[in-house]
Amino acid sequence: MKIQSIIVLFNIILIVFIGIICIFPTLFLGSEIIAFLWRYNWFLLIIFIALLSLFNFFYLVNRKLYGLLEKEDWPALIHYLEDKILRRGRYTKRLVRLLANSYIILSDSTAVMNLENKTIMVKPSLVDDNALIFGIARILGKDYSGAMRFFGSRLGTVKQGSRQWVRWYFAFSLVLNNQFEMAFDEFSRLVKTSNDKIIIGISSFFMVDTIVKTLPARKLASESIADEGREKVLKVLTKKEDWERELSRINTEIHALVISKTLAEAGEWLYT
Repeated sequence: MKIQSIIVLFNIILIVFIGIICIFPTLFLGSEIIAFLWRYNWFLLIIFIALLSLFNFFYLVNRKLYGLLEKEDWPALIHYLEDKILRRGRYTKRLVRLLANSYIILSDSTAVMNLENKTIMVKPSLVDDNALIFGIARILGKDYSGAMRFFGSRLGTVKQGSRQWVRWYFAFSLVLNNQFEMAFDEFSRLVKTSNDKIIIGISSFFMVDTIVKTLPARKLASESIADEGREKVLKVLTKKEDWERELSRINTEIHALVISKTLAEAGEWLYT
């Protein structure tokens, strides 16, 4: 559904609620009941009117941004965001993430790194908030050692919501740097401690798809850990459809799109 259609629909819903609050008691209830309702429920009318006003104000302020997103005009969107962030200094979590994502869509890893360098000078916390995007830019730019150092330095600093994914990408960057012993330890830790079934699934898949091949001495241990992870996933996501539904939670995230092939292969391994 287009953004403009969503805006119109939301306005209609709010206006209908306001109409019900104003008109329904007058038409169908007696004067004493009306007085009682208005005495205790007048604040509902104020809340809906305020919500309608704030919603439309927010849309009007950001209508150009939404229009560019809807058109998927990435060069124009980048120009707009660079003006907001780099020239006007509006370094917010939402805008920085959107600009970094736009750079990645256009495969401009260098621009992501430049944005990171400028952001860390102005508001360092935003680099941790967007650690997955900035780290992935290094992988896409084939700076695997840089990715390993970046993710490794943020294992304990990023917020809880993205910490497990940062650790997974640290393990992945270890593989890319041929640090298979350390990758074995990291994937093992994720299988045993993660509460995210997707992370457990793809960590288990890497144990049998990569670690077994590169560390033949760890073959039995790798297969055992992979089986443990597989059992954890299948206990909760019993069918492949369940796995696909779980993936739908993250399928719009850049970090998931980057490893979409791995996610698909892990699904095939889990359910065969």
